[in-house]
Amino acid sequence: MKIKKLAPILFVLVMAFALTACAGSTESTESSISSAPSQSNSEAAQTPKKSQKQSESIVSNETKDDSRLSSEPADSSESSSEQEPKGNKILVAYFSATNNTEGVAQILADGLDADLYEIVPEQPYTDEDLDYNSDCRANREQNDDLARPAIFGSVKNMDAYDIIFLGYPIWWGQAPKIMYTFVESYDLGGKIVVPFCTSGSSSIGSSATNLQSSADDAAWLDGHRFSGGADSDEVMEWANELDIN
Repeated sequence: MKIKKLAPILFVLVMAFALTACAGSTESTESSISSAPSQSNSEAAQTPKKSQKQSESIVSNETKDDSRLSSEPADSSESSSEQEPKGNKILVAYFSATNNTEGVAQILADGLDADLYEIVPEQPYTDEDLDYNSDCRANREQNDDLARPAIFGSVKNMDAYDIIFLGYPIWWGQAPKIMYTFVESYDLGGKIVVPFCTSGSSSIGSSATNLQSSADDAAWLDGHRFSGGADSDEVMEWANELDIN
């Protein structure tokens, strides 16, 4: 009788225990499920940052590529078609002991838009050096075939010139020996050389021909003699007749 009375009580206790166990299992499962989205959300937040960096890297590379492309030279055919033809580059080189030749050289340089270069002796000529009625320095040099007076300075870019005008005074029918120093100091091969001189009465004579022997690989044109007081009309009339510019 006592066992029969205890049975319902035991059944109730068993059911209560079972319900308690189920409730605990349910809470554990819900806790596990609720934590999963948190981890997933964290990974999802990191993924766009990584993608953003990759995107920024791509944009940066594209920008660099655009910059590189924009710095490439323009088509060479366009560049060459826009360039204007250039004329001959001219140098007027002269030696002038008494400034007579300098005046003619200046007129030529101005009229031909040429560069001007004065041949300056390392040891300047004094009045005594030019006293032709004595045993002066100029006379001794002219009588010495090997005399080559030193020049102060030089033409640094001689290769750039196509035409060289050479001016000098006439000393005893010839070019001063310093002109030989100048001509022999450079490679004038392939250039046009145009001699001119100044004198009171002497013609250019053989002075240019003898000077030519020191640079016979250049194309020498006939020279011309001017008086010390030649004006620009006379000088430029001769220069324009050469038709070389």
